[in-house]
Amino acid sequence: MSELSQFQKSVLLSDIHKKILLIEDDPSLGMRLRNGLQQEGYVTFLAKTGQEGLIQARSGVHALIILDWMLPDLQGIEVLQSLREEAIRLPILFLTARDAIEDRVLGLDAGADDYLVKPFSFSELLARIRMLLRRHKHSLTKTLTVGELSINLLTRSVSHSGHSIDLTPREFDLLAILINHRGEVVSREVLVQEVWRQAGRLTSLDNVIDVHVAHLRKKLQAIIHKDIIETVRGLGYRLP
Repeated sequence: MSELSQFQKSVLLSDIHKKILLIEDDPSLGMRLRNGLQQEGYVTFLAKTGQEGLIQARSGVHALIILDWMLPDLQGIEVLQSLREEAIRLPILFLTARDAIEDRVLGLDAGADDYLVKPFSFSELLARIRMLLRRHKHSLTKTLTVGELSINLLTRSVSHSGHSIDLTPREFDLLAILINHRGEVVSREVLVQEVWRQAGRLTSLDNVIDVHVAHLRKKLQAIIHKDIIETVRGLGYRLP
């Protein structure tokens, strides 16, 4: 999986709180947890190494990270420290067999939000997840602005200088991502994953993406009277 552009805020407040990144190298435990979480309604991404986990965590599309301490390349504590140094503030729940008090203190001091010692019950894991997600959801920004353009992530409404802009759900999702990535190129891979909810790059959606971006551009131009969406040939789109 190629590294995605990093952004810090939520992409879509309406559904991002259901997305979890699980960084766990044990194949059996990883699959059991992912399957269990998905049965509970969480969209769960599984990374099996620390480096893979870092790449996925930087994508900005998760609400919570479940992080194993013992990983084959980087230690979980190193992953945690890297994310906090990069100002990624997603709640992180440590999973570990290390139950010594000094280990718990080390994890929490490094920036972990909670700590669960193996073996643990799945019901307790769910309770910890719900608690962390509730806390995180309250801290999310509900309104994003670019100049006079305002987008409300809770009501899914868009306006410019007091004038409402009527967008379809897909157009709204596109605009939300572009605003969150402002100044960065948003790749088609990100759009496929976050707007069309598909895994990986699907070239069959390229024309569909272009059509939706064209419609969004036209609606914004009608109100703003200028084109604010830049097409970066071969790469994607950018909001300057």
